[in-house]
Amino acid sequence: MVRRIDVTGSDGVRLAAWEFADPPKERADAGQAPGILLLHGLMGRATHWASTARWLSERHRPVGLDQRGHGRSDKPADGPYTRDAYVADAEAAIEQLGLAPVTLIGHSMGALTAWQLAAKRPDLVKALIICDMRASALGAASQREWEDWFGAWPLPFATLAEVRKWFGEDDPWVERPNASRGEFFAEVMAEGSDGWRPVFSQEQMLTSRATWVYDAHWEELAQVRCPTLVLRGIEGELGRAEAQEMVRVLPRGQYAEVEDAGHLVHYDRPEGWRRAVEPFLEQLAEGFRDDREPVSP
Repeated sequence: MVRRIDVTGSDGVRLAAWEFADPPKERADAGQAPGILLLHGLMGRATHWASTARWLSERHRPVGLDQRGHGRSDKPADGPYTRDAYVADAEAAIEQLGLAPVTLIGHSMGALTAWQLAAKRPDLVKALIICDMRASALGAASQREWEDWFGAWPLPFATLAEVRKWFGEDDPWVERPNASRGEFFAEVMAEGSDGWRPVFSQEQMLTSRATWVYDAHWEELAQVRCPTLVLRGIEGELGRAEAQEMVRVLPRGQYAEVEDAGHLVHYDRPEGWRRAVEPFLEQLAEGFRDDREPVSP
């Protein structure tokens, strides 16, 4: 079962939240199931979490949020697409959906939103999973690379098969064929009169990205007091040294990595992703011992 729930975000923006599954079988009252809010990364959408939500729903209430500018949520021409706006939207979703105290699972930009919210509203957040997001500044060169990359997209695509092939094989950012990457981007395309184009505005994505790539986010990370898992793909964008430094900075941090996974960890290696995440969630269910031992995937 997939159920859409409309949420009112910051500045009245309409956001689409998605409850992916029936109530947990082990609980008579679904409202008692621990809430999980899933936050996708830049260019993503809530449906990218569907496979994760299926196994999470055995014990939890997982809800995915299409963040502003993404998926089925509003894409206001004038924004704002600031960090404050994204964080306020997630805060509003948690409160309106009754998810608190919530476990936040965020990928890439969604992970940054998650830890900024955890620092801002510790009363709402029970635990946090950061998936392949760096705390250090990426810098101006990174933003220019993204501008060039967007300019290289051969839009419009004639078919979804062309989408899958270009992003999975022909994209100059692809080091070797990656079918899951092609599928990831096929999910964020919509058909128009002239072919397939992204459901998001590339300009708005660059505007969103510009609000965080120039700054480091270590100070906010250090303010997160809840149990936190820092997880990376071995071939992802978050290096091991930086990930382990993030764990050191976090008062209650743990570390995990997934072999043979790139940036799209939960898409590249869904089974490895589950093996890395489940032990952390089980610790939470058992009352979470405040230790610093890493979780082994």
